[in-house]
Amino acid sequence: MRAGTTQRHVSFIESGRSTPGRSMIIRLGESLEVPIRERNELLLAAGFAPVYPQTRLDDPQLEPIRTALERILHGHLPYPAVVVDRHGDLVSANTAFHVLTAGVAPHLFVPPVSVPRMLLHPQGLAPRIVNLDEWAWHIIDRIKDESARNPDDQLQRLACELTDLAPSRPRESPEHLGFAVPLRLRAHDPADDRELTLITTLTHFGTAIDVTIAELRLEAFLPADQTTSAMLAELLER
Repeated sequence: MRAGTTQRHVSFIESGRSTPGRSMIIRLGESLEVPIRERNELLLAAGFAPVYPQTRLDDPQLEPIRTALERILHGHLPYPAVVVDRHGDLVSANTAFHVLTAGVAPHLFVPPVSVPRMLLHPQGLAPRIVNLDEWAWHIIDRIKDESARNPDDQLQRLACELTDLAPSRPRESPEHLGFAVPLRLRAHDPADDRELTLITTLTHFGTAIDVTIAELRLEAFLPADQTTSAMLAELLER
C-alpha cells in the first residue's frame, strides 16, 4: 500500500514473474526505508543506472550544507556536538567537543578520527567514564544494530575492536531498562572532583537525496543537570 501497488504485483516481482521498472524499485525502496546507498545497488541489480548521487563533502556545490552544519555546531555551544559519517568517523566538531576530549592521546586524532574509538579507548575518554560498563555496551550495541540494518565490513570490524576494549557486559537485573543511559564523565583535571552527566541526541537529514548527506549524523551532548550545564560553560570559557 505504501508503494502504491498491489500485493499480487509485489508477489510477482518476488517470484521473478514480473520485472520491476525503475520507478517501482524506487517506490519499494522508499516504502521499506532502504538507505539510498542500497537503493542505488537495487537499481544496478535491475539493470538501471543509480539515481542518487554521492558527492564529496568538500565539493563546492555542498557549501550550503557545510555552512548549515557549522552554524548548528556553533549554535550548540557551550555543549559539545559532532558531525560523523556512517562509520562514526569525525567530519566536524565544535570547540566544546575538543574541550570535552582534552587529554585524549594524539594518535586518536589522526584522521580518520573514530568517535566511538575515542570514547572507549583506554587512551581516550574511557578512564574518565564512570559508568563505562553500561556506556560501552550502549555504543557497541548501537554499532551492531546499524551494521545489521546496513551491512558494512568496517562497522563490523569496529564493533569487534570495541568489544575487545569494553569491560564485561553488566548483568541485567529485573529492573533493567537497557543501556541507553546518560554518560557520566569525570572532569579532566584530577583536582576537580565534579562529574559531568550527559545525554546524547542523534539527528540526520530526513529528505536528503545525496548519499553523502544522507549518511551524515549530528551527535549532540546535552547536560542532564544544572551542574553539568554550568561546568560545560565554565570549561568553554577557560
